[in-house]
Amino acid sequence: MALLIHEAKPTPARRPLPGRHAETRRTLSRAVFQLATGLGLAAAFVVTYVLFVHTSAGQLAENGVVRSAQSGQWSTMDWAGPLRDQDMVLVIGAAGIGLVVLALLWRKPGLLIPALSVLVLPLVAAQLLKLYVLVRPELPDGGRGPGHNSFPSGHVSAAMAILMALAFVLPQRFRPAIIGIGGVAVAWVASSTIALGWHRLSDTAGACLLGASFACLLAAWLTTRRRDLRRTPAILVVLAAVLPTGIVLIGFAVLSTATDGAAQFVAALVLAALSAVGVVLVALWPLSGSAFERRTGVQTRVVDDLLETRLVTRR
Repeated sequence: MALLIHEAKPTPARRPLPGRHAETRRTLSRAVFQLATGLGLAAAFVVTYVLFVHTSAGQLAENGVVRSAQSGQWSTMDWAGPLRDQDMVLVIGAAGIGLVVLALLWRKPGLLIPALSVLVLPLVAAQLLKLYVLVRPELPDGGRGPGHNSFPSGHVSAAMAILMALAFVLPQRFRPAIIGIGGVAVAWVASSTIALGWHRLSDTAGACLLGASFACLLAAWLTTRRRDLRRTPAILVVLAAVLPTGIVLIGFAVLSTATDGAAQFVAALVLAALSAVGVVLVALWPLSGSAFERRTGVQTRVVDDLLETRLVTRR
């Protein structure tokens, strides 16, 4: 007796839909990476102002630093003296001329306006915020200290703005080294303003955050226009967004635990330098490797959601 057996037809293997691959990590575009970092830096700016300026603990700690700096007992602060002799108007003017020369030298005239915007806009914003928008309330248990608002620092805003503007006109291969060296210079300016009794820790941190935020937000806009195809893991994007606030919270906790004026003064100097370097590194993270000028006819090897490699021509 014959036995009839129905053979099941093999079902064709289905190709996974884009974005549905089981092993594909969640990634975001480079523009979103830069946007999230810029917004995170801006949020940290607000947190700095609220914690240090509008709380008794913040005012008490920072007023102790100012009194120590202005007491004249620190005779070893000669390293901060050169900042007193600098004319910031001339420094900013020289930086603007240098940006023009670099943009023409590296054949990036299209990036001159963005670079000058990153140089000028944070300085204007810092002055407007300090003089007309932000105030320093007199809290009864905030300790004695200068009552006028000095948040954010103009000197540190200028140093940070110059450094961020250089990131837009420098070639990608030079950008990490130059910004790393420039980060040390910004740290010196931040610590020097505290050593000279001009500014508080929050003033320097706020200035760094403001300049870096402008740079990252403008970079996100330029990257969108350039259609950068690179992707960044979402977890790293989230980390870059919350890291600036983490830096502020750590600085606030350390300064608040210092009990006497000498300890507060030394802590403020160290924290000013470390926070400046930290903010520079956070901003450099999404900026490194980004060529902001538009390029045509360039083939770039990318990996899509199906983990397949292909060449894409940018127009």
